[in-house]
Amino acid sequence: MPDLTAERRAALDAVLAAGPKVRQLTEAFAAAGHELYLVGGSVRDALLGRLGTDLDYTTSAHPDQIEQIVRKFTKAVWDVGRAYGTIACRIDDKTSWLVEITTFRADSYVDHSRKPEVVFGDHLGGDLIRRDFTVNAMALDTVTGELLDPFKGLDDLEACLIRTPSAPEISFSDDPLRMMRAARFASQLGFRPTPDVIAAMKADAERIRIISAERVRDELTKLMLSPDPRPGLELLVDTGLADIVLPELPALRMESDEHNRHKDVFDHTLIVVEQAIELERARGHAPDLISRLAALFHDIGKPATRRFEPGGKVSFHHHDVVGAKLTRKRMEALHFSNDEIKAVSKLVELHLRFHGYGEGQWTDSAVRRYVRDAGDQLERLHILTRSDCTTRNQRKADTLRRAYEELEWRIDELAAQEELDSMRPDLDGTQIMEVLGIGPGREVGAAYKYLLERRIDDGPLGEQRAKDELLAWWAGRQEN
Repeated sequence: MPDLTAERRAALDAVLAAGPKVRQLTEAFAAAGHELYLVGGSVRDALLGRLGTDLDYTTSAHPDQIEQIVRKFTKAVWDVGRAYGTIACRIDDKTSWLVEITTFRADSYVDHSRKPEVVFGDHLGGDLIRRDFTVNAMALDTVTGELLDPFKGLDDLEACLIRTPSAPEISFSDDPLRMMRAARFASQLGFRPTPDVIAAMKADAERIRIISAERVRDELTKLMLSPDPRPGLELLVDTGLADIVLPELPALRMESDEHNRHKDVFDHTLIVVEQAIELERARGHAPDLISRLAALFHDIGKPATRRFEPGGKVSFHHHDVVGAKLTRKRMEALHFSNDEIKAVSKLVELHLRFHGYGEGQWTDSAVRRYVRDAGDQLERLHILTRSDCTTRNQRKADTLRRAYEELEWRIDELAAQEELDSMRPDLDGTQIMEVLGIGPGREVGAAYKYLLERRIDDGPLGEQRAKDELLAWWAGRQEN
């Protein structure tokens, strides 16, 4: 048994005694003659002092036998992957535990398959060697409490290393998604991959193509929601994985930032992601995938729009619009939801809008248009725009910060006066039809748009003034 500190031994004992019903469940497997081990991330997280409410077990029992046992303790049972040997259930003690129990197994991918071939095993050793990393290849015997660590995962946990139980080229060939997971762990846990793991990731990067877009997306999502996405993103780029799953990112490494003050646009992008996370926390928000993806994608239009201007200056005109299109294309390829695609691409398209107003006084109409265009993404646009300032020129940074603070103050001031969040014309569609004496049609939409523009320019008009201006606009259209 590996040497454990008293604190870590206590943490493992606490998991074994998670609750009376969980304990009874695990004892039932032993009574039925089956081995049962707490395994993988549950053991790792318990040792790190960060165990949540998920418990993962592996067993000698087959799926039908697993289900037969767990149904004696709970009605909340899910067949989440019987073909892969997994049965899940919810056990309610003082804590509601989500339990997944999986038959010993060994899976691998054939050359062109997106799904693993599953073979049920008959011993724990074969199950542990097929796991992704040594820190996930430890098992806790639910009967004796013994920690089984054949691949020295505890040592790697202490050293914060990402290492594979088998040779990394074999491990990544069997399941290429493990390469994405290595990047995720670099960000999520702050662990460093060993040199042989990095070498294997570079050699096997092309094999990631056999993995479904959904599984790649899920790993990228977890990486982006981690405390520090930078090391994982850098690992994806350095190993060539990003060339396949997120090619717009390494393309930024070749481009100079227009301020010529950053190593490259890639480094600038990572700083923006980091600053967005800091602002997200400072403003009291939970980790936000939309905001973080917008920071990641905000400059991906630069490579396609780079131009060398007279005097040596580099320009990236319209990279916001081009970037929004590239964002939609990449997120669609990764099968993000329509709502996520719409929100992120909108933020990318709007991320320069603040700078378009210059350093002058914000007029009421300019503020209203900014709010109107941002819509329900206004708070995220605040975060993105503030984060996009990475200049080392403190005076310039302070000027930009003050300018944006003034904008937010103006938005709050006008919102209090005019209910900006629900900005609408002073007349609705029914009233427009009554005033103009027309039925439903495109003319009503045009009239509505005209009144909304008047509302943005001058603020609330009041019903009578809105009617007068609508009639004058209508008369002009009739004359033309």
